[in-house]
Amino acid sequence: MRLFVSISPPAEALDALDAELGPTRSVAPHGLRWTRPEQWHLTLAFLGEVPDADVPALTDGLAAAVGEAPISLRLAGGGCFGDRVLWVGLAGDVHALRTLAESTGGAAAQAGVALEDAAFRPHLTLARAGKERADLRPAATELAQVVGPAWDVQGVHLMHSRLGAGPGGSAAHEPIATWPRRQSGGR
Repeated sequence: MRLFVSISPPAEALDALDAELGPTRSVAPHGLRWTRPEQWHLTLAFLGEVPDADVPALTDGLAAAVGEAPISLRLAGGGCFGDRVLWVGLAGDVHALRTLAESTGGAAAQAGVALEDAAFRPHLTLARAGKERADLRPAATELAQVVGPAWDVQGVHLMHSRLGAGPGGSAAHEPIATWPRRQSGGR
């Protein structure tokens, strides 16, 4: 099964982001495939295809790796990856988020899951261009202005992604396991 490890920002943060995207959408090129807000997430580790038999060891390893220390973040800034992807970035405890991504990736590797050798770039994907190249720079300029409310990471999720099984042929994401995290309080 196709798996990834992620964090889901709370509804308040996602609603604030959605409300701020009007100017971005107005200058974005036509034909972008916008990710539905209910699928917005922050990928810590993309695991790809994992045999069903390996999932229990993976789940046990991730349970030990996610930790409990509070992580406070906010969706802030943004840009584009070349001419293909629009994204919004993160501010706050980004170093702790990187450490969490490294530990989840390490747990996956110890469970025998081969990970892509790519640097962790904390972001939330908003839209993708099709096969045609698109000038995403005006939209990226608008995304650079995004500043959302602060929030604590509430949990880490092991997600099953079924390509083409969601509305309109999008991916359907279903949690397999969730590990809660301690909150910093006051929010």
